[in-house]
Amino acid sequence: MSFELPKLPYAFNALEPHIDAKTMEIHHGKHHQAYVTNLNNAIAGTDAEKMSIEDICKNISKFGAPVRNNGGGHYNHSLFWTIMAPNAGGAPTGVLADAINSTFCSLDKLKEEFNKAAVSRFGSGWAWLIVHDGKLIITSTPNQDNPLMDIAEVKGNPILGLDVWEHAYYLNYQNRRPDYASAFWNVINWNEVASLYSKAK
Repeated sequence: MSFELPKLPYAFNALEPHIDAKTMEIHHGKHHQAYVTNLNNAIAGTDAEKMSIEDICKNISKFGAPVRNNGGGHYNHSLFWTIMAPNAGGAPTGVLADAINSTFCSLDKLKEEFNKAAVSRFGSGWAWLIVHDGKLIITSTPNQDNPLMDIAEVKGNPILGLDVWEHAYYLNYQNRRPDYASAFWNVINWNEVASLYSKAK
């Protein structure tokens, strides 16, 4: 079974002005599509064809760089599109809000620490909010790695991720990664993040 590019759950311009339409169009249609195509080529004729993308990530040490890079790229972006939404942002509620407040003291403190992880990631990579043993942790990974991978420095189930590759923001923000990280909070789909949190627990 080959993997497919998931449909974007909103229009390319739906996240403006925070993330521009041209970036979304290129990011989804070109970059993510390339990860899917290259992943399918890399796993053709192997046992990985029968595995879910999550299981591939969890066993990534058994595969070569093409599967690690493209499998990670496919998983990461598939998550990324769903945790953003038009007319979103604001603040989480319920058990997720309680967990954030008990772990980080406040949403503002979470934003501060998450943005620091995003901005301080050297080169290309991702910032993450993950669940590990029921606890919320902020971490980051290089390239297209993610915390599901058995080679990750900090392991856990991702519930929020920010792509800090330059292709994710350069058209609109150029070298202003901190501005991009701050704008991200205006498009977060907290309902989806809360759903991922409840599953991860």
